[in-house]
Amino acid sequence: MRKRTRKFVGAVVLVAFICVYALMAMAIAEGRVRDAGTLMQTIVYIVLGLIWVLPVMPLIRWMEKPDKA
Repeated sequence: MRKRTRKFVGAVVLVAFICVYALMAMAIAEGRVRDAGTLMQTIVYIVLGLIWVLPVMPLIRWMEKPDKA
């Protein structure tokens, strides 16, 4: 697969993943975190805001892989 095609496919997958992840994070925050203390809410929001990067990094590496000669 050419790099241009990988970038297109990766961008579509990335947007879909972010939409699904955002909905899940909102559901977790609304259901469980709302009743927690301020410090716990802050920690959970920071973790939820940053953890999406872990599953996305392999996708980004795949998208940026150079074409075979």
